[in-house]
Amino acid sequence: MLSKHFKMAGAVVLIAGAVGAGGYFWRGHATTGHPSAGLSNTAPAAVPVTAASVTQGDVPIVLEGLGAVSPLNTATIRTQVQGTLESVEFVEGQEVKRGQVLARIDPRVYEAQVDQAEAALARDQAILKNSKTDLARTQPLANRGFATQQLLDTQNSQVAQGQGTVELDQAALEAAKTQLSFTTVTAPFDGVTGIRRIDPGNIVQPSETNGLVVLTQLQPIAVIFSLPSTEIPNVQKAIAAGEASVDAYDASNRRKLDHGGLMLVDNQVDSSTGTVRLKASFPNPERTLWPGAFVNIHLTIAVRKNAITVPLTAVQQGPNGAFVYVVGPDHKVAARQVVEGQSRAGKVLIEQGLSPNETVVTAGQYRLSEGTLVQVVPDNQSSLVQNATTASAGMLP
Repeated sequence: MLSKHFKMAGAVVLIAGAVGAGGYFWRGHATTGHPSAGLSNTAPAAVPVTAASVTQGDVPIVLEGLGAVSPLNTATIRTQVQGTLESVEFVEGQEVKRGQVLARIDPRVYEAQVDQAEAALARDQAILKNSKTDLARTQPLANRGFATQQLLDTQNSQVAQGQGTVELDQAALEAAKTQLSFTTVTAPFDGVTGIRRIDPGNIVQPSETNGLVVLTQLQPIAVIFSLPSTEIPNVQKAIAAGEASVDAYDASNRRKLDHGGLMLVDNQVDSSTGTVRLKASFPNPERTLWPGAFVNIHLTIAVRKNAITVPLTAVQQGPNGAFVYVVGPDHKVAARQVVEGQSRAGKVLIEQGLSPNETVVTAGQYRLSEGTLVQVVPDNQSSLVQNATTASAGMLP
């Protein structure tokens, strides 16, 4: 019985040894006979990127600057005569027309001055008429020797003096009528009234600095903005060609407020900033432009025909300047140097380096190098694309 147990144990030992030897032999054979066994022979995976086609079309060349809205006309309405303010004929914030009555001042004092001037004129006209009659009588007598030359000269002088007096009276009457007209205050131009600064019943006079109200013209309206002085030749060329047009945008530079035209370029450059001021006019039909507000100005000076553009994210900066990754037919990328133009609205104008309908990488450049195999994924799967930001985030512990 004991010998039977020993035999069974020996058989187990022999089987285990054979298995171990076989495993050793297989590993040794695989290692020595096939040195490449166990290594991957698959090609490197393509890097996911997003891409866009190079587009060609007409591109406006736009200069941008910050400006302030300024009315073409604004005036503080003051009285030109002293007196009691009888009535105010406008409503605050009301649109008024040129010549419309804004206020009235007690006219009685000035009506009396007109009456005095008219009376003085009538008196002196009567005196002049009498002097002319005397002269007409004396002239024939002097011709026949019945009147002295001295008498004739005296009457001529009285007529001349009377004529001068009448002319002086007429001027005084015109002045009195002008003063009387000033008791009715009218609008000097079309505009919108502001907040009333004085109430009826108060004594007003020309020396008051606040005036009655401020009148501001809103339609049309102007914007004064600044550009680098280096752009003066380009702007002047656009003005001469009739291509200069101006768009006003809100402070966020997103919403277009109005479209207008360039009026002028200032005749001096600000030497402290190297900029020049320009003035543009806008019709402002919806009153979206308000005096004193800051706006962004887009001045179009030309339209580039058949221009090449790519998305802004496609252009990278390297040691040798700007470049893009171009996707070839074999889905491998090549780095290509480009010359940039203006960039706006998410697009970059490419002056040199690309051709229409080529494909450039717009995201995922962080993992690319010359000849890298890429897989262009649609925009709705852009989360698969790894950029520098997500790569850095992925390495955080």
